[in-house]
Amino acid sequence: MSKKFRVIMAVLAAVVLLATVGFTSVAMADEPEDTSLPPVVGSFLSRVAGILGITGDELLSAVQQARQGCANAFLDLAGLRQHCRLSAEDQQWLEKACERLALSLRAAHRLLKVARTLADLEQAPGITRAHLAEALQYRPAATT
Repeated sequence: MSKKFRVIMAVLAAVVLLATVGFTSVAMADEPEDTSLPPVVGSFLSRVAGILGITGDELLSAVQQARQGCANAFLDLAGLRQHCRLSAEDQQWLEKACERLALSLRAAHRLLKVARTLADLEQAPGITRAHLAEALQYRPAATT
């Protein structure tokens, strides 16, 4: 990695971290902390990436690093619970889909990580059913 790239990623990570801290510090104490990026921050980062000439993959990596300290693919169970929250309806939909497709818990976790990445690509604050459905489509066909 070049020195310029590392400096750019550090600046982007700092911007995301400061923006996230600023938005979460005003959250009410009885509400769960929302660590997703506000849309205005995602838009700002896209513009900064364009100006600095970095790719969307590099930007996505910087956003994930700033939000959770690692790429979505490396989230552990605690990270999944914190960064891949679903609404009650989407949680039930995912459970039914996993039962119908006979997916293991490990496969369901991989599905959540892919859905989180899809949401990041769209700069969405959370995972929606559309992200889950798209992630399911990327699964390889079962061979019997």
